[in-house]
Amino acid sequence: MHIKSQKDFFSGLLFIVLGAGFGWGALGYRMGTSAHMGPGYFPLLCSILLASIGLILCIKSVTLRQGGERIGAWRWRPVLYVVLANVLFGVLLGGWPTLGIPAFGLLFATFVLIVVAARAGSEFRWGEALILAAILTAGSWLVFVWGLGMPFLTWPPFLGT
Repeated sequence: MHIKSQKDFFSGLLFIVLGAGFGWGALGYRMGTSAHMGPGYFPLLCSILLASIGLILCIKSVTLRQGGERIGAWRWRPVLYVVLANVLFGVLLGGWPTLGIPAFGLLFATFVLIVVAARAGSEFRWGEALILAAILTAGSWLVFVWGLGMPFLTWPPFLGT
């Protein structure tokens, strides 16, 4: 088998793996029917769609493409910063009691998420990152807390909300 487009092949393979993983996770929930969907119905449907797109990409990459692009070296900086940003968001939003880290709330967690994720780019500027973080944090509060009324911890409890 000759891979004609490495980028398409490996992105398709990633879609298949992610689709299978999320599909497996969705099987732990009640499915229901099309008329009365359970909590696992839509995630399973999306995971099947994602894996199908990945399969199509893989098939096209070995059969249809002529002179496809090769995959370059891994750029670890963006991967590490994006993963770190998401881990920090989860820890700051809910805390980590076993390590003694308290919850800092939605506003602080969102702000940190945006600034750390912005560091993944090659043209990072502190001023732009802070302005973007402020705007997106305010937007998150407007949508989730004020607009939808979701019961998020907004501020850290030690600040006296």
